[in-house]
Amino acid sequence: IRDTFGWAIGIYEGDDQFNFTPKRGVKVPTFTADKVKDIPAEFVADPFLVEKNGLWYLFFEAMNMKTFQGDIGVAISKDLNEWIYQKIVLDEPFHLSYPYVFQWEGEYYMIPEVYQTNSVKLYKAKDFPNHWEYVDTLIYGDQFVDPSVFYYKNRWWMFVATTKNDTLYLYSSELLTGPWVEHPQSPVVKNNKRIARPGGRVIVDGESVIRLTQNDEYHYGNELKAFEITELTETTYQEKPWREESLLKSNGKGWNKNGMHHLDAHRIGANQWVAAVDGHRNRFLFSLKY
Repeated sequence: IRDTFGWAIGIYEGDDQFNFTPKRGVKVPTFTADKVKDIPAEFVADPFLVEKNGLWYLFFEAMNMKTFQGDIGVAISKDLNEWIYQKIVLDEPFHLSYPYVFQWEGEYYMIPEVYQTNSVKLYKAKDFPNHWEYVDTLIYGDQFVDPSVFYYKNRWWMFVATTKNDTLYLYSSELLTGPWVEHPQSPVVKNNKRIARPGGRVIVDGESVIRLTQNDEYHYGNELKAFEITELTETTYQEKPWREESLLKSNGKGWNKNGMHHLDAHRIGANQWVAAVDGHRNRFLFSLKY
């Protein structure tokens, strides 16, 4: 008997960035591993959305059962309801996940998790969304996971954890390509699996900056919480819980029975938000030995 995690992706909607429910008229999970056709995918997770010219692009980790490592895939939708899988767009000799895709100065970039390389790497779209090329290594020296960047007050910032899931580091840079320097108050979270590991795109909405964090205290991928950054300069950092209750969590049944750990929220209008989320339930695979 082998116990595995059945991660899948859902599309949610809400009237603000913290009040999400499954999108009306769309089944959940919305995108599952069986829709990936060019590799044998065990699960899909870590979804990130990008809107371009009226189309929505969904980037995600697809766990390749043949190589036992993650690859980055993409699907496309006109309405956020029906998703058409395209292909694996990034495959490296090492594990890839958490494809943090964003636009900057007319170009599209991706910062995926590449913890097996002991670094954080930057990629750029050569032909969006299908072809990506390596640009540079931003930081190195540890098994970094879930690097999450954002631009705020004329400076780039990066939250990143490590495979221990209990420490959150903060880096910044004047330029996207670096040099990146660690903040003097980093690590900003120490020895706390409840609030350390990033859980999706940092939400910058006007002056408001919200970081999302997994609660991995009892098991990986348990629930998602939010923290508001109340002070952020090159020398100071302060934050507070956005609210005590979870932003996303298991409902005890269905596709996300055992937990949720990721959200990528986008404003699409006044009091209108959409988000890509993921969730999982334990799957038990039985095999007979002769």
